[in-house]
Amino acid sequence: MSQQATHALPRPWLAGLREAIPLLGGYVPVAISFGLIAIQAGFSTWEAVIISTLVYAGASQFLFVGMVAAGAPLWLVVVMTLLINARHVVYAPNLAPWLTTSRWWPWLMHGLTDQVFALAHSRLPQLPASQRLGWFTGAALLAWASWIGGTALGAVAGDELTTRWPLLGEVMPFALPALFLVLVAPRFTSRRWSLALGSAIAIAALLTVNGLTNAAIPLAAACGALCFYLVKFAATTRGERDE
Repeated sequence: MSQQATHALPRPWLAGLREAIPLLGGYVPVAISFGLIAIQAGFSTWEAVIISTLVYAGASQFLFVGMVAAGAPLWLVVVMTLLINARHVVYAPNLAPWLTTSRWWPWLMHGLTDQVFALAHSRLPQLPASQRLGWFTGAALLAWASWIGGTALGAVAGDELTTRWPLLGEVMPFALPALFLVLVAPRFTSRRWSLALGSAIAIAALLTVNGLTNAAIPLAAACGALCFYLVKFAATTRGERDE
């Protein structure tokens, strides 16, 4: 490749920033919603922003704020938050083959979310090893910054925004489910993924209807993962493809 063509390529972190821009369509509305809910639950603006900065865990933050506002014991809040985030134990081994050696990875893993994982899992294998660290840095930092900024906006002006545009208040709660739906929908083309996702959705809905909302997410995730590997094991035993 000529020197001119090499300079024409975008820097890896800029490419990561650009390719993560579509994530903002889901991140910002949900972050605004969280900032507003945190204020309504009695947290200050700075406390809401600090939660988004340090916890940075989407659904876990909503659960955290709700349980604290309801007076739940701290140990239960911590346990439930860790249970919901236990899925990250599955994410890391799937990305590990594509992570080049660098002392920055332990810090950058704070930016690993469901959406960043889905994007990185498809893009990192396509990138040269020398560009993976920069690409992930750009993508993760943009997502993190948008989440923090959206939280601050929701905490400061969430009430005014929903008062001026009532429809916004009705739409924001659906931003997070819509974002997850976009991520999982392509997987329904696979039998194994269809069974795993279908069972997780069914169990989560059943538990929620029966009033076990806090337990629905971790239990449904565990059952979905178990179904996924049982189908894979059965297919392997029969010598079939486990797609």
